[in-house]
Parts: sequence; structure tokens; C-alpha cells
Amino acid sequence: MFRTKPGRRRGPALALLAATSLILTLGGCSADTVTPGEARDNAKAADAARAPVDCTKVKCIALTFDAGPGEDTPHLLDILKEKKVPATFFLLGKKHVDRYPEVVKRIADEGHEVANHTWSHRILTDLDAAEVRDELSRTQDAIAKITGRKPTLMRPPQGRTDEAVSDVARELGLAQVLWSITAKDYSTEDSALIRQRVLDQAHGDGIILLHDIYGGTVPAVPGIIDELKRRGYTFVTVPQLLAPGKAEPGVVYRPEKDD
Repeated sequence: MFRTKPGRRRGPALALLAATSLILTLGGCSADTVTPGEARDNAKAADAARAPVDCTKVKCIALTFDAGPGEDTPHLLDILKEKKVPATFFLLGKKHVDRYPEVVKRIADEGHEVANHTWSHRILTDLDAAEVRDELSRTQDAIAKITGRKPTLMRPPQGRTDEAVSDVARELGLAQVLWSITAKDYSTEDSALIRQRVLDQAHGDGIILLHDIYGGTVPAVPGIIDELKRRGYTFVTVPQLLAPGKAEPGVVYRPEKDD
């Protein structure tokens, strides 16, 4: 049994998350990847003026949350609103999107990027094409029913993808977004440790992976934001990180860590 806080039970749909994220040391991805910088370089020069933030001139970093929404997500949204920080939420369908529709709507209404993390967190590389399509399309439809818009981004559970997954993602209009900074917050409720792990790995063009379903994570967020702002980082959504480039369906986007 997993717990977010003493006495709080997690739903069975989250059991697979215990081994997650890190994972990827990013070794789970066999497909070619594109960095945020490459996405920007490949954009048309005429699009640059329309980019909301110029990440070629400022030090950008993207804050992302997987596997929600959950009980703590409204508090997280309060923090992000107070700090004026946009984030990208990769949402689980089963027992999350369908359980907290009002929170999904709030995420979208407050200007955050709503993205897809599958329906039930099955490892997509273990599935056939029809099963991958079902995992992604059910969440696409559930989110669109609430927000009026289907996501354009998805994150494969455990970062595991391959050409077959990419083909289905392309068919559904979904780019794949991995990460470069993880606190392994599934393994600890120590908010200070979560904060320090993120800060130790932070780098320009980085994508931070956290989970708003674990008890120690949301309390760590204010300290992460304050310190990274102090270090000169500008927080952006994943689409803003790529701008003026655009996330292309099927393509895998993953930042490179600083040497």
C-alpha cells in the first residue's frame, strides 16, 4: 500500500508508479530524441517574434507534474498562482481525470498545460498498438470533455517508448515529453530532500519531473521555485520551452543535462 501522507491511501491505479520515473536514467527510451534547443533551432525565424518567452536569451526551466490530479493538486495550484509560475500537468485518466474533473478544468483555466499520461499507467512498450491507442485516446477524450481541447503532449509511463509507441502517438497528434531532472519523490516524503534533489540537478532548458500525488512533493514546491528564481531561472510550460518551435506529433523531446 502506498501513502501520500500518514493515513492516506492511494488508488490501485498508482501502484505502477512505485518503480517509476527515474527510471529512465532515461535508458527506457529507444527512440531518437530532440532537445528543446534543437526544437527552437528548427523553427522558422518568422515564428520567433511570437514566442511568449525567448529561451535563447533567458535561462528557462519547465516544471512538470505526473499522475494527477489528486487531493493535493488544488493546493499546488494555489502555490503556482501565488508564485506566478506556469506548469505542465501530465494527467492520468483512471481515478484521476475522471475523479477530479473540476481540478482538471482549473488547471486549464489557470493557464497551465494539460497533457496526457495514459489512462491507467500501463507500460506502453509492453502493449500492442491497439492497447497503446486505447491508453492514450481514452485520456485524450476524457480531458477534451472537460476542457474542450485534446492535449498535444504525452509522457509515456516510466519514460518507456519505442517506434511502435511513437507511431500511435503521431496518429493521435501527441508529442512525447521526457525529462532531465527527477527527485524520485515516489520514494520519499522528505520535502527537504525532494527540494534538494531538484536543485542539485537544475540546469537551463531542464524539465523537472515531480508527482503531485505524493505527500512530500507539494510542500517542496515553494522552496524549489524560490531558489530557482533566485538563481535566475524563468519558469515555462513545455510548449513555451520549445517555442518558437512546436512539439511535433510522435517526436520524443528530452533535454540534455549540463556537463
